[in-house]
Amino acid sequence: MIGNGRPVFSVEFFPPKTDEGRENLLATARDLAGLDLDFVSVTYGAGGSTREGTVAITEQLKDEVGLEVMAHLSCVGEDAEGLGATLDRLQAIGIENIFALRGDPPRDQEDFVRPEGGFGSAAELAAFISSNYDFAIGGACFPEVHPEAPDLATDLAYLKTKVDSGAEFLVTQLFFDNRVYFDFVDAARAAGIEVPIIPGVIPVTGFAHTKRICELCQSSIPVGLESAMLSAEGDPGAEFDLGVAYAAQQTAELLAGGAPGIHFYALNRAPATRAVLGALRAAQPWRGGKGQSEQVGS
Repeated sequence: MIGNGRPVFSVEFFPPKTDEGRENLLATARDLAGLDLDFVSVTYGAGGSTREGTVAITEQLKDEVGLEVMAHLSCVGEDAEGLGATLDRLQAIGIENIFALRGDPPRDQEDFVRPEGGFGSAAELAAFISSNYDFAIGGACFPEVHPEAPDLATDLAYLKTKVDSGAEFLVTQLFFDNRVYFDFVDAARAAGIEVPIIPGVIPVTGFAHTKRICELCQSSIPVGLESAMLSAEGDPGAEFDLGVAYAAQQTAELLAGGAPGIHFYALNRAPATRAVLGALRAAQPWRGGKGQSEQVGS
């Protein structure tokens, strides 16, 4: 569905740890499904923390809500046999799309450690999947450079190996400055990476929480956005309104500039993403815009 002449809209969910959280997530998914989502993704817990939950909620989102689902899969704490067993289960329940990740280490482990009999990178995992299964494979990319990469050129050289190993499209880490995205796509094209690159966007609903997320993934917050949020003085309603307005403008500019879609980091909540996506559906800023390859490839 990506690259067929219209933007794709998707949302990332994470497996809840309680029954109440599961019901809230399903309610959120049903709410957002009414806006014709193209697909959703479900994250995969480090060190086995939510792996069973990933498969279970993936199946529910597909069978009970009727959504196309992309399941995340990471290398952390699992050997090839265990990863194969998870892929077999996902295949058996009708999942066709996998987001291949190296993954972050567990909280009690500072650095990633290659599991015995497992894989040391998303590229290796993508190669394993593409060699043994018929899943469509997505991969992650970092417009502001992966925290472990010394520079953009090194990061892009590795990203190329991920694509060469089977990743058919990429989704970015969250960002707020659209120039960062367009410059990154331009550099990726120059490095020979031709697959679609979908921008990942988080509508800010609580500034303190979003700032902590950005610190963890080393994503920068523009001075203007931070100043506006600080002027709200912690008022939840004001922060929500500012976050929705910023995300609506950000995503409209991305689509008008040729981005192939938007992947929303919704944090298992519907209101902000619903408001932004509803505005995009009504305004259709992509009409008359250039496709991504034309926009950034020249």
